[in-house]
Amino acid sequence: MLSITLPDGSKQDLLKGSTGLDLAKIIGPGLAKSAIAISIDGVQKDLEDTIEQDSSVSIITIDSDEGLEIMRHTIAAQVLAAAIKTRYPDSQLAIGPTIDNGFYYDVFTDKAISSEDLVVIEKEMQKVIENKSVIKKTLHSKKEVVKFFKSNNEDYKLKIIDEAEQDNNFQIYTNEDSKFIDLCLGPHLPNLSFIGPFKLTKVSGAYWQGDSSNEMLTRIYGTAWRTQKELDNYLAQIEEAEKRDHRKIGKDLDLFSIQEEAGGGLVFWHPNGARVRNIIENYWKQEHQNANYELLYTPHIALDTLWQTSGHTDFYEESMYKPIDDENQFYRLKPMNCPFHVLVYKNTLRSYRDLPIRWAELGTVYRHEMTGALHGLMRVRGFTQDDSHIFCSEDQIEKEIKDILDLALKMLKTFTFEEFEIHLATRPEKFVGSEDIWDKATDSLIKALESKELDYKTDIGGGAFYGPKIDIKIKDAIGRLWQCSTIQLDFNLPERFNMNYIGSDGKKYHPIMIHRALLGSIERFFGILVEHFAGKFPLWLAPTQICVMSINQKQHKYAQSICDEIKKNGFRVEIDLRNEKIGSKIRDHTLKKVPYLIILGDREFSSEEITVRTQKGDDLGNMELKTFLRNIEKELVI
Repeated sequence: MLSITLPDGSKQDLLKGSTGLDLAKIIGPGLAKSAIAISIDGVQKDLEDTIEQDSSVSIITIDSDEGLEIMRHTIAAQVLAAAIKTRYPDSQLAIGPTIDNGFYYDVFTDKAISSEDLVVIEKEMQKVIENKSVIKKTLHSKKEVVKFFKSNNEDYKLKIIDEAEQDNNFQIYTNEDSKFIDLCLGPHLPNLSFIGPFKLTKVSGAYWQGDSSNEMLTRIYGTAWRTQKELDNYLAQIEEAEKRDHRKIGKDLDLFSIQEEAGGGLVFWHPNGARVRNIIENYWKQEHQNANYELLYTPHIALDTLWQTSGHTDFYEESMYKPIDDENQFYRLKPMNCPFHVLVYKNTLRSYRDLPIRWAELGTVYRHEMTGALHGLMRVRGFTQDDSHIFCSEDQIEKEIKDILDLALKMLKTFTFEEFEIHLATRPEKFVGSEDIWDKATDSLIKALESKELDYKTDIGGGAFYGPKIDIKIKDAIGRLWQCSTIQLDFNLPERFNMNYIGSDGKKYHPIMIHRALLGSIERFFGILVEHFAGKFPLWLAPTQICVMSINQKQHKYAQSICDEIKKNGFRVEIDLRNEKIGSKIRDHTLKKVPYLIILGDREFSSEEITVRTQKGDDLGNMELKTFLRNIEKELVI
C-alpha cells in the first residue's frame, strides 16, 4: 500500500501500481471525469501511468493552466501532425511543442504550404478529432523505434532518437481510430474529447534545431482554448495587436527605422522617436538620481580576456560577436555591462562603510541574434540596456530589494502600467555559492515581496546559476504580458573577479552583487509603449504635443506668435502654414496622433483666442492661450 500526499496536504492510501485515473476515481467521480493527466513529485505523467512509490501527487484537470498546455500539446502532436500527414503524405515530421497561447509543428515537405492552405488543414484536423479517439501510449526500445520510423522515412524522428541518451522507454502515442503514430515525451490527453476550439494562425520558415546551417522546415502555428469565447477573445486580441504593431506605427509616425544597408537588427532613431527616447531617458536618470544612484558611462568593447574571467564566453559565447584582432590583442563588443561595473568597483579599496554602492548606466550592448529571430524593436542586435548594479553586504539585501521594487513599480505606473505578474525564481540544480547564502538571499527576496504585499508565483529551480531573482511582467492595454523588470542576486562575479570590501572586523568579504533592469532595454520598452498606446502617446511623451494651424494666410503672423508663446512655456509644438484646406490639415495631424490641435481663423485672430481640438476629435471650443496651457499642465507627468 502506498501513501499519497495530495496538494491540500491530506493523505490517501493507494495500491501500488494504481494509475492516476484510479486515484482520481477514489477522490471523486467528478474529478475522474475532468482528469487528463497527473503530476508525480512535480513531474507530469499520463493519466494511465502507474504510481509505484510513496509520492506527492496532483490530478491535472482540463480547466487548469497545466491542462490547457497539455491540450495544446496534444493538438500539435496528435491532431495537427496527423492532418499534415494526411494532406502531405510525403512530408516528414520534426517537433511540435507548445508556446505561449498556442503550439506549432515543424515539418519538411517538398510542397510549399501557404497561409491559404491553413483552412484546408484545419478541416482535416476537425476530421481527426470528430470521433473523440482514445490516445494510447506504449513503450519501446531504441531498436524498435528506429526500425519503425526508418520504414516510414521519418528522418527527423530518427535524428531525435539518435540524440537521445536512453536505450529503452521511448514513448509512442497512437490515435486508435486514425492509427496515427508519433514519438513524443508527452503527456497527452487520454482522448480527443477534451480538445477545445482551435485555430491555425500562420505559417513560416524555421531552421532545423534553430541552426541556419541546417535545412529550412515549414512551421505551422496555431492556438487553442477551452471555450469558443476564449478563442474569440484571443483572436480579437491578435487582430488588435496587428493594428498596434510598433513596426507599422513606427513607420507611419516616422519614429525609427531598421536600415538593412547597415545590417539587420540595428535601430536608427528618427527625430520624432529620438524626442520620445530622450524624454524616457531623462525621466529614468532623474528617478535614479533621486533614489541615490550614481551614473556611469563605460566603453563598448573590451579585451576578450575580460569576458573569459566573467564567464560570458563559457555561457553566452553563441550570443556574442567574434573577437576583433587589433595589433594581436583581441577585443569583443560587450554583450552586457556588468563586468565593466565590476572593474570600476575594483578600482578603489572598499570598506563596509561604502556599502551599498548603487551605479546605473544606460549602456548599449550587442548580441549576435539570428536573422530569423529579429523583430522590429523587440529583438535587435544592438540595444541600450536600462542597467544598474548594487554592491552590498548580506544584511543589506532585503532593504535594497524593497527599494528596487518601489522604484520599478513607480516608474512602470508612470507609464500607465497598473497590472503586474511577479515571479520568484529559486535555486537551480547547478549553482555557485553555498546553500546557506542561497537560502538567505531567497528569504530576503521573499520578505521584500511580502512586505510590499505583492502577490507572486514561485518558479522552483528557475534562478540563474549565480543567484535567485525576481521578474516583473507588465500587462499592456490589450492584456498582453511583457517581461520588463528583473532583479537578480549574483554570488558568482564577485568571486570570479575577487571583489572585496573590508568588514568592521578588518577582514575581507565578497560583496553581494545585485543586477537589475527596470525597463529592460530602451528599444524594446519603446516598442512596448508604441503598442500599448497604439501610437497615441500621452501628452508628456508625445513627440509633438501641439500643432498650430491657420485657416488662411491672414492668420500666419498670429499663428507664429501663438507658436512662439507655446515654445516659451516648454511645450513641443509645430506650426502648419501650408496652403491647404483646414480639414486636410486637421486630418494629417490627427493621423500623426498629435494630442492637441490649435485652429486659428479670423474669429480667433480678432478675439485673440484659440480654438482647440483633441486628437480624439473633441472640440474644446474657444479660449485664451494661457487658459489652455494651464489646463493641460496637469497632463505633464514629469
